[in-house]
Amino acid sequence: MGEKRFIMKPIVLVFAMLTSVAVLCSADTSSGRPNILWIVVDDMSANFSCYGEKTIETPHVDRLAAEGVRFSRAYATSPVCSTFRSAMITGMYQTSIGVHHHRSGRGEHSIQLPDGVRPVPEYFQEAGYWTCIGSGLPGFDLKGNPTERDRLGKTDYNFDWDKDMYDSHDWAGRAEGQPFFMQVQLNGGKIRGASEAHYEAIEKRMLAEFGSATEPQSVELPPYYPRDSVMLRDWSTYLDSVKITDRHVGRVIARLTKEGLLENTLVIFFTDHGISHARGKQFIYDEGSRIPLVISGPGIGESETRTDLVEHIDVAALSLAAACIDISERMEGRDILAPNYRPKEAVFAARDRCGEAADRIRSVRTDDYLYIKNFYPERPFLMPSEYKDNKLILKRLRQLRSEGKIGPLTEKLLFSPTRPPEELYLYKEDRWQIRNLAENPKHLAALEQHRSRLDRWIEETGDQGPETLEVYILETEDQMKSTRNVESRERYRESSELYLRWMREGK
Repeated sequence: MGEKRFIMKPIVLVFAMLTSVAVLCSADTSSGRPNILWIVVDDMSANFSCYGEKTIETPHVDRLAAEGVRFSRAYATSPVCSTFRSAMITGMYQTSIGVHHHRSGRGEHSIQLPDGVRPVPEYFQEAGYWTCIGSGLPGFDLKGNPTERDRLGKTDYNFDWDKDMYDSHDWAGRAEGQPFFMQVQLNGGKIRGASEAHYEAIEKRMLAEFGSATEPQSVELPPYYPRDSVMLRDWSTYLDSVKITDRHVGRVIARLTKEGLLENTLVIFFTDHGISHARGKQFIYDEGSRIPLVISGPGIGESETRTDLVEHIDVAALSLAAACIDISERMEGRDILAPNYRPKEAVFAARDRCGEAADRIRSVRTDDYLYIKNFYPERPFLMPSEYKDNKLILKRLRQLRSEGKIGPLTEKLLFSPTRPPEELYLYKEDRWQIRNLAENPKHLAALEQHRSRLDRWIEETGDQGPETLEVYILETEDQMKSTRNVESRERYRESSELYLRWMREGK
């Protein structure tokens, strides 16, 4: 389709209109059960035209929104890859099933799913579906580049799982008439990389594929990032990665159309958390946890906008329901497309250890407020992290600070040596969550209500909390054994020793 800018029609679904979403599953399967196709994108916020992004145009994701339903308040229950994906594939809060520490359970410390919890591909397989995970385009990799070797897509689960739950990297190998459950896994924001060399590579690609790259001065940055040339260029190359992703989505949709599959395929587009940045990925503010969620396909109304709060773990439940597969009573995700669905009063999120950076943050969102509890307030916001500290943007932020070239807001939000024990934001009025109202007497009642609601959720869901000292040592040693780069390994080791000291000191 052309590059014409799409404008979302201002239709808002309220509870009374939820029944307008048709039930996808019925007893009549003469026309075949629907295919279920997830498009899961790494490291990307809702920077699409249909979500209000003005610097670039994204016609293909916009088309899905025009032909389906767009969720304006969808949130990740965890803002980092492996914990998000472990929750996604089980329909469970990662904190409930012990998979909430990033890249855990990969070595000597293995993690088994609790009884009654299974990865959803197993349910699809048992129901006769062909299960596959890849790029969605044979001959192209997860970055959208040509390849001679098609592979399975990204999994990144923090528990032991059977690789046979995936039949293939693509739906092409299924039996005639067999429905498929496909995950199109795309590198998304990771395409931009984290260095000058990566920026140059993506700019060359943009010139070759689009004729131009995004102009750095045209981008809007969150107010706590200085409008520095490095920061602007990083964000513009990130937006270029959004355009590349959007084009890949368009090609997958074109393939479905060509093969006569689109009309019977439920397409679910979402990302695994927000942009990888200082206050984005790994953190629970909107920059890190708000994600796009667009659903299009049989039984879905057109150009609808849902403004109720939803969580990414709901994708598992609605997908099983659409395929006429019973949803486990234990599953915490909900079928948000069901005619009798009642919108959630609150959604929850958690940050735990990311790499060697041991942490524990929990949050609850309601219609008006975002409440965050920092369990280790004596630790700085930008704690040592081999993964983050090696990024060009983090190095630049620290350099600008050393030169006295950052403002008070950046100093307060990014470089404070401690964190507030509690944070409270009117997040719809405070887009970037910069005005903490936790100590404002006018919001005391809301603070107490949200504190109690979060405490109940922690207890009711069996939040498994921090790792023991012994498990932390096992996990970090496993990571160092798998790190071939000597400098990276030593930086990681140095940081992990600091966290061990903090743990022993009770900090």
